[in-house]
Amino acid sequence: MIDDFLARDLSAVEEAVRKAAAVEIMPRFRRLADHEVDEKNGPHDLVTVADRRAEEHLTATLTRLLPGSAVVGEEAVHADPTVYGALRADAPVWIVDPVDGTRQFVEGDPGFCTLVALAHRGEILASWTFAPALEEIATAVRGQGAFVNGERIYSGAPEPGAELRVATAHPLYTSEQDKRALARLDVPGVAARACGSAGLEYLKVARGEMDALAFTWPSAWDHAAGLLLVAEAGGAQSTVEGVPFRVDRDNALPFAVGRDEATVVRIRELLRGE
Repeated sequence: MIDDFLARDLSAVEEAVRKAAAVEIMPRFRRLADHEVDEKNGPHDLVTVADRRAEEHLTATLTRLLPGSAVVGEEAVHADPTVYGALRADAPVWIVDPVDGTRQFVEGDPGFCTLVALAHRGEILASWTFAPALEEIATAVRGQGAFVNGERIYSGAPEPGAELRVATAHPLYTSEQDKRALARLDVPGVAARACGSAGLEYLKVARGEMDALAFTWPSAWDHAAGLLLVAEAGGAQSTVEGVPFRVDRDNALPFAVGRDEATVVRIRELLRGE
């Protein structure tokens, strides 16, 4: 069933992602009223009416495209954490972040995107990263490469001896323990900065514009689309234990993503204090 869907209906998913953004997100960009922005777990964890309505829109459309599928969306999990368990069930799962980079969206910054991935039994099969304000869509299908606006992209490898450009978890969302781990990246040869939209940081790695990422939180909706995009562009990823990060299990954190395996190993060793 899933193979047939992937062979037949990928364009319908892209159309659904674009329509959700056109109907629910972009009409509110730089037009949000105060009552349309709420806090979830604190002043730096925001949700807007665009997040909620875009997720509702995508949930209805995607499950109609693939009958029997489930949706694990950021806002649905916030309302009911048991929804996350669908990632470990047998049904295919749509993993949705309706507005990745909500802080940027609220501030009127175009650096936000909509993330959708299709997974089955923990394997990510296809992904869509749509940045509507930047007019870019990145897509990937397992075994078929990574593309931006229809053109294939490759991560390549950093230039030998070049300073590694690394985006790390933003300190606003990082525990003291995680901050200590990320502080180990403050060494010669590594230039680290706080990340913005996780989905767009993954895209930068897939394009070779960033060398690596170091994340300290496991939320599937932030990572699923980007992990497949980077893998299909030739990149790599690993937890600090040296095993792949998976959306259907508990993972050792932090984890590293990079343009190639050697870069991931280097960042992983630094995070472990080696």
